[in-house]
Amino acid sequence: MRKASFLSARRPSNLGFTLLELLVVLVIIGLLAGYVAPQYFSQIGKSESKVAQAQIESFRKALAQYRIDVGSFPTTEQGLQALVVRPTTEKKWAGPYLEKTVPLDPWGKAYLYKLPGQHGEYDLYSLGKDGVAGGTGDAADVVSWK
Repeated sequence: MRKASFLSARRPSNLGFTLLELLVVLVIIGLLAGYVAPQYFSQIGKSESKVAQAQIESFRKALAQYRIDVGSFPTTEQGLQALVVRPTTEKKWAGPYLEKTVPLDPWGKAYLYKLPGQHGEYDLYSLGKDGVAGGTGDAADVVSWK
């Protein structure tokens, strides 16, 4: 007579996961993605605003140097392009004041420049993600006067 041994017990030949186990894992992954994705995408919006603020700060420095050389800020008509290409009326221009062409804001729109400004000597701003004045979050305007 053979003794039944614990070690000799037969195991099923199809080792794998049951459908229930797979569903539980998928639910857990879905819950984690639902928590992490909004956190991730909110950071992207913040980084675009930070890029816009950094570019505006770069323009402010270039405009200050332009003013030192020329004696005044570029007109609204000349715009930020005067930081890269000499306006035909400026003899004291010593630029270019930016290394490359004037970039678009992180949302693909042109920065807005007005002289004289309503908030300072000039207004320099981006209308944010939505392209409309005002807004909150990623749609908030990024301005030079705050």
